[in-house]
Amino acid sequence: MSAELTIVERSFEFAVRVVRLCRFLDDQDRSTRTLASQLLRSGTSIGANIEEAQAGQSKADFIAKMSISRKEARETLYWLRLLKAADIVEANKLDDITREADELVRILTSIVKTSQLGRSASGTNAKV
Repeated sequence: MSAELTIVERSFEFAVRVVRLCRFLDDQDRSTRTLASQLLRSGTSIGANIEEAQAGQSKADFIAKMSISRKEARETLYWLRLLKAADIVEANKLDDITREADELVRILTSIVKTSQLGRSASGTNAKV
């Protein structure tokens, strides 16, 4: 993915990729469909929470929504690793989407940390 895309755009494009992967997984056995359902929920939730954060009512609300996005990205990374480790999907077919999930985690971690620093510097020390 291009580094020039915003986190909103990247998370949306990532969600599209997750949906496409889950369509493929839905044609498999029951346990694979269950994993696909988990992946679909977490992988699409990343962008949904980022969108909500853009309209946050406060800095604390923004941080909370971005933190949820980060958690969902980490969960998505878990499901992708599990699909690979269980030999459900060939590792090389998941490498790119797994790398993107990891990059989303890193970006969201940076956004949350930067936002928290800005918030504490302004005199608000509440933890998120």
